[in-house]
Amino acid sequence: MKRVNIFAWIVFILGLLYFFLPLISTLEFSMRMVKGAYTFEAFKVAFQDKRFYLSFGYSLLWAILTILFSLVLVVPTAYWVHWKMPNFRPIVEFITLMPFVTPAVVLVFGMIRLYGSPPIVLTSTPVLLIAGYIVLSFPYMFRSVDAGLRAIDVKTLTEAALSMGAGWGTIITQVIFPNLRVAILSGVFLTFAIVMGEFTFASLLAWPAFGPYMEEIGAMRAYTPQALSLVSFALTWLSIMIMQRIGQGAPGSEQVAVAH
Repeated sequence: MKRVNIFAWIVFILGLLYFFLPLISTLEFSMRMVKGAYTFEAFKVAFQDKRFYLSFGYSLLWAILTILFSLVLVVPTAYWVHWKMPNFRPIVEFITLMPFVTPAVVLVFGMIRLYGSPPIVLTSTPVLLIAGYIVLSFPYMFRSVDAGLRAIDVKTLTEAALSMGAGWGTIITQVIFPNLRVAILSGVFLTFAIVMGEFTFASLLAWPAFGPYMEEIGAMRAYTPQALSLVSFALTWLSIMIMQRIGQGAPGSEQVAVAH
């Protein structure tokens, strides 16, 4: 019989309390909308608002586009740095850290000044919004992919694929991507969570998103925002689980990719 690690269980229980107690408190408060009774009236009001579905749908669309473009930019770049230019890795890592240094407000105002007047006007399109989200995702996406690349033998896999006549598109999509599946999913989850809760870019660029909608509802009502926060939490986790399920693929795909 293995001895039970009491300290590990204490830490685990404390972690559960730290995570779930705020959610339980938020649920309890949201159910007080009707005086003297616990009801789900706040949730009913939240679901009757068409702007809830519109804002969440837009944020979901922005998140999907951000993830796709981030993967196209980050994965080939990180792969090439690991294979051909390992000395440039600190430079690339420093560049991806810039969103932590530059506030989002400064970044979005700079984008408006640069692309808000001729010859290039992009403020009337969601291009600036997606570009801003991509920049915000760099620190998380690059580090996730970088950690995955350091865990595999990039040089051996690439040389083996090249010796068998594989093109670069095949190497990236059928050799590198399958072996980075877990790392990519980590970056995808972080990017998804960031975009779904982001406020500054969507608000200042005047595009519908879930973050500005939550802020507006929070300033107008007392109980509905708490219900909305729980609903958004559940929908976000549901979306993440669906993405994880889709990203799992067929069992043993990594081994097949390595063997090829």
